Amino acid sequence: MQVTFIDTEESWKQMLPLSYTRPVADVRVGIFKVHEKWIKALSCERVFFRSQSYLQDLFKAPSSKSLTILGNILPTSDLVRSIQSLKDDEALVFQDQLIAGYFDADEHFKVGNRKVLEIENLRQISYPWNIFQLNGSEIQQDYDLLIKNHSSEVITDPHTKTYGEQIFVEKGAKIKAAILNAENGPIYIGKDAEVQEGSLIRGPFALCEYSVVNMGAKIKGDTTIGPYAKVGGEVSNSVILGYTNKGHEGFLGNSVIGEWCNLGADTNNSNLKNNYANVKMWDFATGRFKDTGLQFCGLIMGDHSKCGINTMFNTGTTVGVSANIFGDGFPRTIIPSFAWGGSSGFTTYQSRKAFETAELVMSRRNKELTEADKAMLSHIFEITSENRVWEK
Repeated sequence: MQVTFIDTEESWKQMLPLSYTRPVADVRVGIFKVHEKWIKALSCERVFFRSQSYLQDLFKAPSSKSLTILGNILPTSDLVRSIQSLKDDEALVFQDQLIAGYFDADEHFKVGNRKVLEIENLRQISYPWNIFQLNGSEIQQDYDLLIKNHSSEVITDPHTKTYGEQIFVEKGAKIKAAILNAENGPIYIGKDAEVQEGSLIRGPFALCEYSVVNMGAKIKGDTTIGPYAKVGGEVSNSVILGYTNKGHEGFLGNSVIGEWCNLGADTNNSNLKNNYANVKMWDFATGRFKDTGLQFCGLIMGDHSKCGINTMFNTGTTVGVSANIFGDGFPRTIIPSFAWGGSSGFTTYQSRKAFETAELVMSRRNKELTEADKAMLSHIFEITSENRVWEK
């Protein structure tokens, strides 16, 4: 089966800044990325993406007709059955929102003359904060899928204490003198990942391949650490997409951090307002702040962004792509892409300098900043210039 994941203009904008550098279906929630969940659910042979044109050099677009699914939709057993039974002349719809259908490579994603089939329930990540909202239940669902076809390695370290039965360890993983509590949800330790001495971990929790939980870390439930990442300090209900360092003390809560980010030592974010009111976050689709309906909501950070030691992020802060934040005080709650500075003000982080840093950072993971990467980041630099108000 050939499947294409599509972003509408609205669904892409609502997931910014994370979707600046990837189609929405390439976002990780739970153990797997969205498109990886569908690959397993539908036994897909080939996967394609229809998103912003500047992303298509990095994410392959379809060349022929295929089953097309809105990229922010998460699979459930009922939805999978509905999609598997979908015919060429039918369209799957939820509350007037087109979810899936068979479309040509360049065909508009609209119902058109197709017969409409309504579905009653849907799980989707419409906004970045939905990622940490749904992360715990998605870890459980992904875990249940994993254990059907795989067997866990045995934890042999005599000084590691475990609680609960839902603990899965992949080959090559190292765990020493840690406490793993899976009584409230599963714990997944990926291939060649490492949990160092003195770590305290509560499920639901996922540590993806080659990632490290540093000594003495305190990891609370509903948290995912993507591949090739390092994490320390205190982390609660957060998702780190991958290739990112939060290696030191400091609190990260109810947050989503992109790839190739670095949080300096003792970086902290607030995830609760002093008056306990709902948190508002920046909505790129409308260009204004949106009530999330959440009492706990922390930090959303796009790819390649960094912050210096002792950085303090206020409740409901959004950081764009390739921003560099430092200094004392609380910076503003919406920090544009390619911003350089902090609470005292910002200047523009020029793309040439940003590329130099990205090349150094990626080389440490044996990765290369390709010409396609540079073209993508250059385009993001241009389209986000209107948000850097100091340039006007």
